[in-house]
Amino acid sequence: MSPAGHARARLVLVGLSGLSLVAACDPPSSVTEGAPPVTGTSPSPVSSGAPGPGGRVLLAYFSRAGENYYDGGRRTLEIGNTEVVAGMIRGTIGCDVYRIDGAEPYSDSYDETVARNVREQDDDARPRITAPLPALDGYDTVIIGSPIWNVRPPMIMTTFTEALDFTGRTVFPLVTYAVSRLGRTEEVYRDTCRGAEFGEALAIRGEEAIGGLATVQDWSSRIGLR
Repeated sequence: MSPAGHARARLVLVGLSGLSLVAACDPPSSVTEGAPPVTGTSPSPVSSGAPGPGGRVLLAYFSRAGENYYDGGRRTLEIGNTEVVAGMIRGTIGCDVYRIDGAEPYSDSYDETVARNVREQDDDARPRITAPLPALDGYDTVIIGSPIWNVRPPMIMTTFTEALDFTGRTVFPLVTYAVSRLGRTEEVYRDTCRGAEFGEALAIRGEEAIGGLATVQDWSSRIGLR
């Protein structure tokens, strides 16, 4: 690999961020501080929850468990950080949930996922999503959640956003990250969420996802969904 390639790989290793925290021995109930994780919800049809005060809300998220970045090292997660936060949001505001899964699942290996993400970004790829996409009819608000991989959402998120018409809806980006916070997330979604209006984004450090309930509650109150 060239020196530039090594530098980019290091950047990606730092940027693969929504991938770190819940220890394998932690029971799901402790993971989300009373709000159940969204693991097991069916991506199609959309899993239903009680609508929050802001009207019908759809939470669409991608998350990856397995070997993850954690404070400069690695840790293996049974539940990905973005899914942990998604469970908190669902428990806080009541919303419908659509889980984004790749037709070609991402590896549990951190290094293999880094390498695949580099290829997908270099190729401007659109990884296929397993389930039929949700209809946005009737939703006022869409929360779009993912980790940050190399300063932007994974390319599978662009597969999702480009395929839908967000006209008349407000999009709230959600990310879990290592060092780059939102990175290019808002730019990516403004370019690909056709017709959307945008609200305040939520960024939670992956290592802090397990303790993020107060942050989720404060954010959901500020944006009028709690």
